[in-house]
Amino acid sequence: MAKHIYVIRHCEAKGQSPDASLTEQGFQQAEVLTEFFADKKIDRIITSPFLRAIQTIEPLSKRENINVEIDERLSERILSTSDLPDWYEKLLATFTDMELKFEGGESSNEAMERIVNVVEETFKSESEHTIIASHGNIMTLLLKNYNSDVNFQFWTRLSNPDVFQLSVKDHEVTLERIWE
Repeated sequence: MAKHIYVIRHCEAKGQSPDASLTEQGFQQAEVLTEFFADKKIDRIITSPFLRAIQTIEPLSKRENINVEIDERLSERILSTSDLPDWYEKLLATFTDMELKFEGGESSNEAMERIVNVVEETFKSESEHTIIASHGNIMTLLLKNYNSDVNFQFWTRLSNPDVFQLSVKDHEVTLERIWE
């Protein structure tokens, strides 16, 4: 029996802080996302505690009458607690050196480990069709864990929202982008 996890990057948001809300367009995207999942079976929904991730998945959870589980490990990766004017270059460097970290931040490997733990626990759970709502950087690191070709350029091409399907069958994980 195959198990499926739909990994969603949140819809368009007003900012990067944990309490940043979706934009008006982001709320419309959340409704489109709900329709996108209309023909897919969903057993469970897990989300980042960040407001934009919760708001992304709320319409779907209401329609499907599924309680949303909040998991801190799905929070966006912390690059640094200091202001980094050259954050883009610093982020790129962390995809080359997976152990590199900046003041108060996480290395790519540290961030990857926490989200992979959520996914692996989910694959071992009773749920067959789970949604995980999270963020672009940490989601890219998750996908990189299962496909070494995923890199910084991959991250730059993600959309808001974006959806990937991770499937496991006979201990083999496959991944596919299913959002158009």
